[in-house]
Amino acid sequence: MAGTSYGFITGALAALNVIAGLFFLRFWRRTRDALFLHFALAFWLFALNQALVAVGGVVREEQSWIYLLRLLAFGLIIVAIVRKNLEGGRKLPRGGGSAQGR
Repeated sequence: MAGTSYGFITGALAALNVIAGLFFLRFWRRTRDALFLHFALAFWLFALNQALVAVGGVVREEQSWIYLLRLLAFGLIIVAIVRKNLEGGRKLPRGGGSAQGR
């Protein structure tokens, strides 16, 4: 019984990660901000990780090559945040002006 519930939860996590990736893809299509694209790709890597764990029957995920997918996903998120912070000072907000004159 425990194996069935574990498989169900793992599958649900994979599906939710795919849905989160789709939301970020939608935000990227609206804004063309690379941050959202990086997040979408990261969540799809999380989904692939969960699906492989569920299908492959991996007992100790942290000792498997599958763990590298999660590491890559977190790397994408870190790169996206660093890039966003580095380019943040160069763009003016919409409306063209600053809030200092108000």
